[in-house]
Amino acid sequence: MTATFSFPSSTAGCVRGLTVLGAATGVVWTLSVNTAAQVAQGAPPPPATVQTARVAAPIDLTGVWASVVTEDWQWRFVTPIVGDYTGVPLNSVGDKLARTWDPAADVKAGEQCRGFGAAGINRLPTRMRVSWQDDETLKLEWDLGTQTRLVHFDKTRPAGAASLQGHAVGEWIDLPPAGGRGGGAPAAGAAPAGGRAGAAPVGAATAPAGRGAPAGRGAAAGPRAGGLKVVTTNVKFQYLRQNGVPVSEKAVITEYLDLVPSPDGSQWLVLKAQVEDPTYLSGWYIVSSHFRKEADASKWNPTPCELLPRLKGTATQVPRQGGGD
Repeated sequence: MTATFSFPSSTAGCVRGLTVLGAATGVVWTLSVNTAAQVAQGAPPPPATVQTARVAAPIDLTGVWASVVTEDWQWRFVTPIVGDYTGVPLNSVGDKLARTWDPAADVKAGEQCRGFGAAGINRLPTRMRVSWQDDETLKLEWDLGTQTRLVHFDKTRPAGAASLQGHAVGEWIDLPPAGGRGGGAPAAGAAPAGGRAGAAPVGAATAPAGRGAPAGRGAAAGPRAGGLKVVTTNVKFQYLRQNGVPVSEKAVITEYLDLVPSPDGSQWLVLKAQVEDPTYLSGWYIVSSHFRKEADASKWNPTPCELLPRLKGTATQVPRQGGGD
């Protein structure tokens, strides 16, 4: 049933007035609710500030670092004999090529720096100097062989021509949880944002092993500040060791750099390197090298690419490591 109501003209004006008043009241009520919601939520957060890699650095790697050789000296202080590839997972192709190594041919071809490339430079008895070239580029230099590698934090930067030091991209990893204390550390073995699985949890510090490494009773582990991850590609053919262990252009070198304070106040740098090469290696080649920070650059001494003292002879009975083809 439909009800019909009629109003005199004078009453109709009142109804229109009530309608307008009701609509206006609704607008006022809506504005009041929206204003209250804004007050409850607070002011919108300011836009996020994008920091440069230099400003965002959780650790200071700058300075001169001297390599401390506490293990594998027979492959690091001298040029091993041909055929001694102990500890290197060479496949059969790599083993065959390594045994043809001719250092005189390298010198004649102007390739005497092959043993000082990105894959093996940090295993040599050298000094490494770290500085900032600009706010997004870290500069690594080695005095043995006079080598330089630029680590770009801008991942969009294109790679240039292939070189012995390749194209390196860096990122800060293993950063402390946002918010400081109480933010909650990741579970043991879990990778923090941008980090690596199996990394030491926040608050843990690991000292390098071996004589002369920072260790001792009463050494308190300070909070972990973060580390640097560097991935290097676009390398030229080079050597993993100075006795001709080959590394191809397809190799990927991943490095992790961490600072470890010593109880005596000195600073140590632990550099873990992982080399992957589908051409000549049957598996990952993983090593950890240690550097100690020097007070100044007085001992910095750039030298040309020259072989370390060479052991004579050929090893024919040293087995390949890894066993893959």
